[in-house]
Amino acid sequence: MGCPQYKPFGWEQWPDFAWMSYQFRRALGETQEGGGAVSECLMAASKMIPGDRESWHKEWMAIAERNERKGDIEDRNGHIRTSINSWLKAVDYYRSAEFWLDSDDPRRLDTFTRCEACFRKAGRYFEPPVERIEIPYIDGTVLHSYFLRTPVSTKKSPVLIAFGGLDSFKEELYFMVARGALLRGISCLLVDGPGQGATLRREHIHSRYDYEIPVGKCIDYLMTRNDVDTQRIAVSGSSLGGYYAARAGSMEPRVSATISHGAIWSVYDLWRNVGEDYALAGHIKWVFGTRSVAEALELGRKFTLEGVLEHMQGAYLIVQGGHDFISVDQAKKTYDYAKSKNVNASLRIITEEETGAEHCQHDNPTLGEDYMFDWLADVFGIKQTAVPLNAP
Repeated sequence: MGCPQYKPFGWEQWPDFAWMSYQFRRALGETQEGGGAVSECLMAASKMIPGDRESWHKEWMAIAERNERKGDIEDRNGHIRTSINSWLKAVDYYRSAEFWLDSDDPRRLDTFTRCEACFRKAGRYFEPPVERIEIPYIDGTVLHSYFLRTPVSTKKSPVLIAFGGLDSFKEELYFMVARGALLRGISCLLVDGPGQGATLRREHIHSRYDYEIPVGKCIDYLMTRNDVDTQRIAVSGSSLGGYYAARAGSMEPRVSATISHGAIWSVYDLWRNVGEDYALAGHIKWVFGTRSVAEALELGRKFTLEGVLEHMQGAYLIVQGGHDFISVDQAKKTYDYAKSKNVNASLRIITEEETGAEHCQHDNPTLGEDYMFDWLADVFGIKQTAVPLNAP
């Protein structure tokens, strides 16, 4: 059995189990954004059977439940800061606990529901409080979302519409992107789009290639608010969401800036060689609503930026880990194509010396947020020296 070690993409807990190590690295990185504690993560890992999904679920659940209980107790005692800290840690621990469960495992929805509940309990005490939003979608369905207004006191603020990817959802986006945007004076609409989070789990809505449709619904909602600068609406997507964001930024004219937090040029090209034994095969079939990976790949042929990206009018940023194990070439191809079509595109590849070289900077998410939201603040003309340093 290989020993834990540090690699160019970050800490590898179980060298013989690369995918589970990646998921652990993801949880470990988010501790620095309030999504856990390093010692609690390492303690949980020490009790897991390497590669065993049941022990993974059991140990994350143990520390999630402990933190949720602590948050509840301290809330009753009036210790609000401790309760917020505890609930936010529980949010990301429940997210990890849910990850490897089969889509039809009844524990999956229960664990996800507890994750949501902890975020909402903490969000009551945010300033301003988190707003739970159900954005009208299609045929009476909704996109489950949160609106987080920046604590900076301006009448109308710019807004970031943020999506996850194949397996991330709105609660995790708080640790991956939202805190960095909020601190720079940018409000956030965190969305479970088609194929994601509560919209997949409760509405049973699967992914779609034309993500400008759900993004358009999000913008329709934002247009109803009197605290939003509708001339400064950005969209970001992480991982597979890097495709979603680029597609929407190209095809929805109300988007003024776009971020691919990990770029995907073509879903078919990315997964063309994977089969039913692929670690994320279950996720792929669930998200795309198919019975086989092969069927999902056929749907994936439409998920391409070729013939699309040239329509982007606003500024476009790609932030990519230099040792992203999924693909660096997809980011380079996306950038090269964008530049060839005169898109105002920028590419930032993060090196191992900086840390943050993992997929979506999971080994150092703060660094990814710094690059993304300093860029977006500049695009939106936000002078950060004039922004009060209010922590969300």
